[in-house]
Amino acid sequence: MSAAEEYNELTDFEKYVIQKKGTERPWTGDLLKNKEKGTYICAQCNAPLYRSEDKFDSRCGWPSFDDEIEGAVRRVPDRDGRRTEIICANCGGHLGHVFIGEGFTHKNTRHCVNSVSMNFVKAGEELPEKIVIEE
Repeated sequence: MSAAEEYNELTDFEKYVIQKKGTERPWTGDLLKNKEKGTYICAQCNAPLYRSEDKFDSRCGWPSFDDEIEGAVRRVPDRDGRRTEIICANCGGHLGHVFIGEGFTHKNTRHCVNSVSMNFVKAGEELPEKIVIEE
């Protein structure tokens, strides 16, 4: 069994974005306008990624966060050589890109994340178990 088969089952579009580093069209994601309190988790492995209090409206068309849960997100050079990709530190799933110095918040950081790369768990609800694959 491959590692991908041990994670949550993904739709073809989720696979395109998360595993093949695709992007959803701006303004189309289900989590873009979500203002509820809770935790954003990786759609592939359930790892907690972002807290609702770190989400802000950057008007870029994708959910934006100015901070991640410590240790949850890794930054890697993007294939285009210009941007910095963000991936789930647990499973390596593509989340989006991070931008520094735009001045949207006092933290001066914008994680631009595909909605399809995440699921949302409302405050007070139990988080699903994170899927960790030992290699």
